[in-house]
Amino acid sequence: MSDETSALLLQLADDLYALPLADFTPARDALVKEHRADKGVAAAVKGLRKASVAAWVVNLLVRRDPDQVDQVLAVGAALREAQADLDAAQLRELTRQRRQLTASVTTAARRLARLEGVKVTQSVADQVEATLTAAMLEPEAARAVRSGLLVTALAATGLGDLDVSGSVALPEALGFSATARPAPGSAPGAAPGTTEGRPQLHVVPDPDAEAKARAAADERLADARATLAAAEKEHRGTRRGVEKLQARTLQLQSEIDELRSRVATLDATLEEVDDELSEAEALHEETGEAVEEARAEVDAARDARDRL
Repeated sequence: MSDETSALLLQLADDLYALPLADFTPARDALVKEHRADKGVAAAVKGLRKASVAAWVVNLLVRRDPDQVDQVLAVGAALREAQADLDAAQLRELTRQRRQLTASVTTAARRLARLEGVKVTQSVADQVEATLTAAMLEPEAARAVRSGLLVTALAATGLGDLDVSGSVALPEALGFSATARPAPGSAPGAAPGTTEGRPQLHVVPDPDAEAKARAAADERLADARATLAAAEKEHRGTRRGVEKLQARTLQLQSEIDELRSRVATLDATLEEVDDELSEAEALHEETGEAVEEARAEVDAARDARDRL
């Protein structure tokens, strides 16, 4: 697809997704007929999906109040950059402020939709807020929101694994910025707390911070004492186990020494018996020879008598 065709499709999509929801389908079908001479453009326009209510509300917010949307996206970018340098307490506070901002902007988006004759249910409002949160957490989600060409709501975990390709009308939408279209007779509202350039994130002072800190310190001390008591109890139990095993070791060592002494005695006795066995075997051999000689003499005497 050529650059000119892509630019044309983005322009057509920008106009289509700026329309009221009820007008989207007939306007798209009319565009398909208008561009039927260019089959590629006509097919691409025909493939444009109608936005969900939540996506349409976000697209409306982007066009009616782009400054406020830019503020949300800028705060999200600044927060992502700051996360590596903030401690846990600051991150919790900034996360709370982020939620307050997305909730406030969601309320503004519902008001804009109401002016267009669309009543936003709480379920849809939750999807709008989830989409704004995703845009603060994920750079790709921010680009998708800024395009004003969302077709479905977004949801992100902040882990950088969000795929937004199926949530925008065209692949070229990422990097495109929707055209601002203020409502007739009105001007876009300024975002609360807008400052020049990138917003400066800061932790709002908590009037109950000192009391909360003392309560947290007391709770930490109580937990530490409970942990110490449990550790001491376990230590006493392990000490008794050590003492029992030491006594058993001494007993076994004594038995081993006794057995070694017995083995030494038996070794000495064995040597004596071996000596006696050798002497007995020698004597047995001598008596055996004497028996053989006596038998030979008996045989000789018997032969002599028989000859007589």
